[in-house]
This record gives sequence, C-alpha cells and structure tokens, in this order.
Amino acid sequence: MRAPQSVPRPGVDRRRLLGALTGLPLLAAGLSGCGPEDDTPVDDGPIELSVFWWGGARRAEATERALRLYSQENPRVSFRVTWQGLTGYYDRLATQATGGNVPDLFQIDDTLLTEYARREIVLDLSTYVADNRLDLRGLPEHLARYGRVDERTVAVPAAQTSAALVYNRDLLRRLGQPEPHTGMSWREYARWAARVTRASGNRVAGTMDPSGDYRALWLWLRGQGSELYQGRQLGFSSGELLDWFEFWEVARSDRATPSAGLVEQADTGELARQLVVTGHAAASFAWSHQLPELQRLTDDELGLTAFPGTPAAQWPRASMYWAAFRGSRHPGVVVDVINFLTTNVAAGRILGIERGLNAAVPVRTFVVEGVTDRAEKRVVALGAELDELTGPAPAPPPKGHAKVRTLLIDAAESIRAKRSGARTATSRFMAQATAALAE
Repeated sequence: MRAPQSVPRPGVDRRRLLGALTGLPLLAAGLSGCGPEDDTPVDDGPIELSVFWWGGARRAEATERALRLYSQENPRVSFRVTWQGLTGYYDRLATQATGGNVPDLFQIDDTLLTEYARREIVLDLSTYVADNRLDLRGLPEHLARYGRVDERTVAVPAAQTSAALVYNRDLLRRLGQPEPHTGMSWREYARWAARVTRASGNRVAGTMDPSGDYRALWLWLRGQGSELYQGRQLGFSSGELLDWFEFWEVARSDRATPSAGLVEQADTGELARQLVVTGHAAASFAWSHQLPELQRLTDDELGLTAFPGTPAAQWPRASMYWAAFRGSRHPGVVVDVINFLTTNVAAGRILGIERGLNAAVPVRTFVVEGVTDRAEKRVVALGAELDELTGPAPAPPPKGHAKVRTLLIDAAESIRAKRSGARTATSRFMAQATAALAE
C-alpha cells in the first residue's frame, strides 16, 4: 500500500468530524465495560490493540517493525494496524468513532489535540506520568509540555521537529548566491530572496510566499513578543497581522516570491508541489523532518536551516503525538506501548528519524549516532543547533485552530490574487477567526 505524502494542512471535513465525535465519551463508556481509565484487564487472555496513523510506506514499515518488537517482548499483545496518508485521516477516524471501532492507539497532531482532550476522547495520561509508568523524564521539558492541555498530559510526542527553511544548494551555487542561515531577520531574508530572483534572471523566485502559513506568522509574532493564541482567543492585533501581510506585499513587489498561482499549488501542502523541488523557488518552508522526503523528489542537493527571525521564537515541537483512546479496554497496556515507543532504544533505532528526532533525548543520542543519510544528518544538525536557542513552548492551539489555519490561507490568497486589499482581508480574517474560536 502506497500512501500519498502530505504535510499538515486543514483539509478536514470539520463539520462531519465534530458531529461524529460529539458522542464519543458516551461511546467510550459503552465499549470499555468499566471506567474508561480503569487498568483492570477484561480477561487474562491474548490482547489485540488497534493502532492507526498517517504517513507513507517507510513510516508504516518502521512502525510495524517496532510494534512487532513489542510483541516479541510481550507475547500476549498483538496489533491490528491501519495507516494512510494525512488527506482524509481525520474523516476516517470520525467514521471509526461512529462505527464503534475507535483505535486504542492513534496518531494526532496539534491541530485537534486540544479539541480531543476537551471532549474527553483521549485518555488522561497524567497519573501514568506521575508514577513513571509513562516515563517522560528523558524528554526536553518544553517538548513534554506541548502535549499538555489544561495541565493534563493527554498525548506524548512521537518525535521532535522544527519549522525549517529548505533551500536548493545547487541552484544557489550556480547563481553565485550565499545560503540562508539561522538568525537571519525576516527583512534580511526577503532582501536575500529578491537578490536570488534577480540573479536567476527572474526565472526562479527566491522564496515561497509564506504569508498564509500559520507557522511563519506564529514565529513572526513570537519574535515580537506576541502569540498566535491567548487561551481561546487570538493572541495578536489586527495591526500586527496587517504588518505581516504588507511585509509580503513589499516582498512580492520586489519579485522575491513567485506568482499567486504557483503559491496556491504549494499551499496544498503536498510535498511534491513544494516549489523548492518543482524548481520554481530557491527556498520553501517545511518541517525539518520532511527534508529526506523532499530530497528524494529532486536531483539537486537541498539544505536546511531555521525559519527567519530569532531562534528563540521557536520551541521544542512535537511533529505528531501518540494518544490513547479513553474508552480502550486495555488502557494500561496502551500506555505501556507508548512508553516502549518513546523510551526503548531498540524501538528508537527501528523508527529512526522519519517522524523527526526521537522525543527522549537518551534514545535520540543512540539513534543519531547511526544516521548515515546526508539529508537525515542535516535534520540532526539543525535539531542540535536549535537545542540551546529555542524559547518556551506555548499551550497547544485551541479548538478552532484548523478553521483559523484555513482562514489565514484564504486571506493571504485573496491579497495575492488582488481580490482584496490587505486591510480588508485583515479585518475579515480577524472577525471570522474570532468567531471560529468562540464556537
């Protein structure tokens, strides 16, 4: 089975998903046959756990191998696995919920983490963490914190990643242009991109336009002392968002970015459409752990560095999490599997860094020693560079984050296509995003 590769993008049918999930806490109690967080096993016989994640064939092979290793050490436990690409993943999870076939263990990202926690769909892991049955002591403090909602641990980072700039090293060498580097200000970066465009004779844009990329906006805001969110409200003013949109209007006028049509193609999130691999831009914005897959899509050598702006705006970030279903019949066993995937060195070596750097630092230390792939080495190097430079983690995004992401993309696209002015788009976004967060 070959699943298409994609990056997190709010393509979820949100109304259908939320409608399906509304009844899950009641469904959970019905499935468990006991309290949803009771460790009492249903019987002493074999245990089969269902596991669900998104990703491609490489992720599937590594994850299944790691689960088989757990079964070798715990012969009573077997796994029924399901995986697919990110597109449609949450829709399928909703379908499983309505059919009473919710996975015991599943992958989730920060887009819906808070919502799942508030609806009590995911198991509260706090008591397991408190007595170290789920041992998170090896995780960086702020990485572990990014899995907490209302001070409860509700998920465990499957790996650590960083918001990263991926650039075409061979192209820059051919054009005689310097490589971008960690610590460049946003203005320095935009000027660099405009020079690259000019050096190419306007055949290649210097940079992807990230005006609709929530990751870029969030780091821009944090670099100025603001946040994307404050609780269940936006954490920035309309003036700050207008500054962001106008900054990229100037960059477009300087020809630092490509045409609106090309940007919209890349905004789909599909890795194969990222402009750094299609040859339309010298640099694109991505997650650091996606570099090896991006490298496989081009013959040119790619480089990796942090997003522009102060590195202190970044934080140790989960690329995705492992979460347990609150209605699992075997919550203690599910937690033990999460602990195994997080803290076991042999499992860590099997999983590698396909999802990102191993969450537990002691495991990561062993795993990175065996990394030989050039692109993977760059992922490791950027992670090490940012380790001492990142700032504190914010709370995971609130309910409504997926809608806010979509609204930001829509606002940026309307400005690029000249359907709206920056002020009008800003006002409309602020009103619609505020309403989405209040739902």
